[in-house]
Amino acid sequence: MRAAGAVFEQRACAELQRAGFVLLNRNYTTRHGELDLVMLEGGTVVFVEVRHRLHASHGGAALSVTASKQARLIAAAELWLAAHPKRAHQPCRFDVVSYDGPSADARMNHWRNAFETC
Repeated sequence: MRAAGAVFEQRACAELQRAGFVLLNRNYTTRHGELDLVMLEGGTVVFVEVRHRLHASHGGAALSVTASKQARLIAAAELWLAAHPKRAHQPCRFDVVSYDGPSADARMNHWRNAFETC
């Protein structure tokens, strides 16, 4: 993970925790890729992908979660759920937290249910 990515993941985690989310895992790595944050909101397991783009060209950070990236996140989440059987029957969803612009000015955008699968 690059240093800038770590900063934005930490920011996203802190902001989501202030909103009532509970952190279950950070940077969970599988053969399909990494889950940035695995959190719990109420009884729902939330897989959070954190993205930052300095410039909003090509649609910005949120649109950088392509269909192929979504497929890798889904596969990684399935492995996470298999490794955590207590959570496997809880509802789940995929959120994207995006930041666009220079680090100091970037504001968090939280896209709940960013793509369908759970």
